[in-house]
Amino acid sequence: MRRRAIVVVCDGLGVGTAPDAALFGDEGKKTLQHILRDGKPTLPNLTRLGLLHTMYGEAPAGLPAPAGAFGRLAEAAAGKDTTTGHWELMGLTLDVAFPLYPEGFPPEVVEPFEKAIGRKVLWNKPASGTTILEELGDEHVKTGRPILYTSGDSVFQVAAHEDVVPIDTLYAWCRIAREILRPPHQAGRVIARPFVGANGRYQRTHRRKDFSVPPSGETLLDRVAHLGLKVHALGKIEDIFSGRGIATALHTESNRDGIEKTILAIRDREDDFVFTNLVDFDTKYGHRNDVAGYAKCLEELDAFVPEMVSALKPGDLLVFTADHGGDPSDESTDHTREYVPMVAAGPGVMAGADIGSRKTFADVGATVAEHLGVASLGGASFLGAILSERSS
Repeated sequence: MRRRAIVVVCDGLGVGTAPDAALFGDEGKKTLQHILRDGKPTLPNLTRLGLLHTMYGEAPAGLPAPAGAFGRLAEAAAGKDTTTGHWELMGLTLDVAFPLYPEGFPPEVVEPFEKAIGRKVLWNKPASGTTILEELGDEHVKTGRPILYTSGDSVFQVAAHEDVVPIDTLYAWCRIAREILRPPHQAGRVIARPFVGANGRYQRTHRRKDFSVPPSGETLLDRVAHLGLKVHALGKIEDIFSGRGIATALHTESNRDGIEKTILAIRDREDDFVFTNLVDFDTKYGHRNDVAGYAKCLEELDAFVPEMVSALKPGDLLVFTADHGGDPSDESTDHTREYVPMVAAGPGVMAGADIGSRKTFADVGATVAEHLGVASLGGASFLGAILSERSS
């Protein structure tokens, strides 16, 4: 029987305060708990699968017995950013966090960037990606100067109107920034943020592109590819791993697009590992403190869960997880240090299997590795705890 793995990362879906949250100023941050409290989403399918069970002592009373396996994972790495979280999921755990720039980027970064692109930047401070367009979009359109901003994440973000700066030029500028951002200023990602619109009414487009630092060591994707197995990446996975270990990739326009492409991959493709990032939770709602929007986004995923699960074939293992928290009820717009969920489904997955609280995201990678017959890079596999004896 052929074995396949499908991992879906719900970007920013935390399920409770991490043990070391105080070190990050994130005491009391609980993404899912606060969305359930304030947004009141209806999630019958995710609930039935086991998502709410991952909150353990904070789960609502009277939940149905889960149809899938469940647990939660603490982050072992030093940061709480997207790149760090995804790398740890795939077995590469960073001891040193990527640098942050709460006061903006220093002259030794900005000046060579401006010289290379032949124009000055606007802003160069942390900002909300939508608010900054409202404030500076008109000035950018008038002057052609790109908007440079960062956040609580390790990101160098460059926003430009598609009619003012051609998309290929914006991508070229970001590649220049990626070359400039060397240690000690090795930001985790350079992000192209194209937008459209006029007269103060601007909106970002789906042609965002991330230029990440290449993984600093081997990941499970590298190991899978070395053995001739095929990884199909959806969403920003290709960017996060700089294309390493990835056979085929498709970028997505939205969570819905990513979910639909994942279902099609399960049904129609013959990949060994389908790896999906659903970014809307984080980008559109977590970073914008939009509890109601986050709740609706979860409902959108919930509606597709039956179709995704029914598409699974014998030997398939589906895992829902996350890369960090993103509590939209928080006073800040930053990521939050939280446990992330692990919910698994598949023909051989035991209903109600409880893996408990794990010490590292890398346990997901270790489990996928064992399922695919690949040597693990670290972490502890929970495959034996969730698969029935006849399927293990």
